[in-house]
Amino acid sequence: MKLNHTLLASLLTALLLSLMAGRHWIALDHWLGGDLQSLIVMELRLPRACAGALVGMCLGMAGAAMQGYLRNPMADPGLFGVSSSAALGAVISLFFGYAVQAWLLPVFALAGAAIGMAALATLAGRSGSLILFTLAGVILASLTGSLTSLLISLAPTPFASSEIVTWLMGALVDRSWDDVRLALVPAVLGMAALLRAAPALDALTLGEAAARSLGVDMARLQWLIVLGVGLTVGGSVAIAGIIGFVGLMVPHMMRPLVDDRPSALLIPSALAGAILVVLADSLVRLLPSASEMRLGIAMSSLGAPFFLALLFRVRREVA
Repeated sequence: MKLNHTLLASLLTALLLSLMAGRHWIALDHWLGGDLQSLIVMELRLPRACAGALVGMCLGMAGAAMQGYLRNPMADPGLFGVSSSAALGAVISLFFGYAVQAWLLPVFALAGAAIGMAALATLAGRSGSLILFTLAGVILASLTGSLTSLLISLAPTPFASSEIVTWLMGALVDRSWDDVRLALVPAVLGMAALLRAAPALDALTLGEAAARSLGVDMARLQWLIVLGVGLTVGGSVAIAGIIGFVGLMVPHMMRPLVDDRPSALLIPSALAGAILVVLADSLVRLLPSASEMRLGIAMSSLGAPFFLALLFRVRREVA
């Protein structure tokens, strides 16, 4: 509990910093002045910061849940097709020009995530097998990724192709309160489903057979994970595009600070994920460049070395 309070205080500090940070720093005493600076803070930076916190919470908790469910520290929600399904939905809206209406792109992304969730559950079957679930996720990720590449190659205009590629890089630029409201409902429902699965995840650390003997319904647990990850990741992709490595890095950073129960990792990972995304988004706004670096590129720059270091550490432990 003390850790959660510390993380919550750190998140509030990160949000305050995000409201000040930018090409032009805006001091706290100018936030409510009723002038242009206060308008920038309240209508541009505040919804962007809230969107970043929401995205980070979704990805952080989804990553912790996936690692607990698969009992694999290398697991990431992006590896199992839900985020690529949501991205495919958004790409379809850009390909056919439906994204002219700003609210249609996130709606298509959520629809893509929903279809991906249904496909993942159907492919995995009702047995609750972790192996089948993993294979189904890899198949779905491969299929949706290839379809996205196909749409990019068949884009009707260079502008449409550029829009698709730019959106897939992931960013929080120009996010509004409408985007936050649109993602809030699936995010809350998804995190509620993951928290509902927490006791079963604890039992699963003893192995599938032991978890079943303790009364865990593996099929129900699988549905809760699919629903929770699908809603959280779908909601984050709907407003920010593909933001990688958050769900991989954050649980590893928090795991030494909690006990060995997966349930104890969910809320700290959500809060730490929000801190990471908000701070990373503040950093990309401060970098001296002609145009703002995409948040997805910045997270990949952080995540790739982290993943390699983790891989080498796991290899040493196995050896």
